[in-house]
Amino acid sequence: MSLFDIKDRCALVSGASSGLGRHFAHTLATHGARVAVAARREGQLLALEAEIGALGGRVLPARLDVTDRDSVAACVAAVERDFAPIDILVNNAGVAITKPISEQTEADWDTVIDTNLTGAWLLAREVIRRRLEDRRTCSIINVASILGLTATARVPAYCASKAALINLTRALTAEVARHGIRVNSLAPGYIETDLNREFLAGEAGQKLVRRIPARRFGVPEDLDGALLFLASDASRYVHGSVVTVDGGQTASL
Repeated sequence: MSLFDIKDRCALVSGASSGLGRHFAHTLATHGARVAVAARREGQLLALEAEIGALGGRVLPARLDVTDRDSVAACVAAVERDFAPIDILVNNAGVAITKPISEQTEADWDTVIDTNLTGAWLLAREVIRRRLEDRRTCSIINVASILGLTATARVPAYCASKAALINLTRALTAEVARHGIRVNSLAPGYIETDLNREFLAGEAGQKLVRRIPARRFGVPEDLDGALLFLASDASRYVHGSVVTVDGGQTASL
């Protein structure tokens, strides 16, 4: 059996209706995992279920609002009732609000922190509770960002939330590693998606790419190896780490 084998494991991916979450769901399903895809936009989850199902994958759509603790508890309960105990949690749900600091509101701050940080904590807590009870191992992958290691202007809450998520990863590790529960962070650099493609292709993007040693932006497939590494037994002794996938950007700071 390959160290990277995740066949028949049950994965829950939050924020799976679009962007990297959607790609992560495809990747895990393609490699044999049963994947629960969770987000608020149920229509897009059903479309994703059809896409992956047509390729032979096993998918369960699950409605989830990570800012609502009752929704988090209900989602995890439904996945484990209708699918299987969760072996892999990909804490991917996230949001960014880009404005000058003088225009940022408390509501903006709360939206980002509640989604990116508190939501990840709520999901991790719910899964950890269940794994401590049944004594199963699992892997929790918190999707952070290189902006949790460095920072940029106009997204203060995003930078703060991702830095805190990385340290939350370490704090959880200190408590649950002894129980065979692995918690790690995946920190992507600038990855081209439908949401940012136009910006990255513009003048600002071209200035930015010159600061990346690899001299290109990433594509979602560049994250597959790191995702599978953290999800599988290949990382069985990796606890509390930050796996950075950024073309060398943070190394050159």
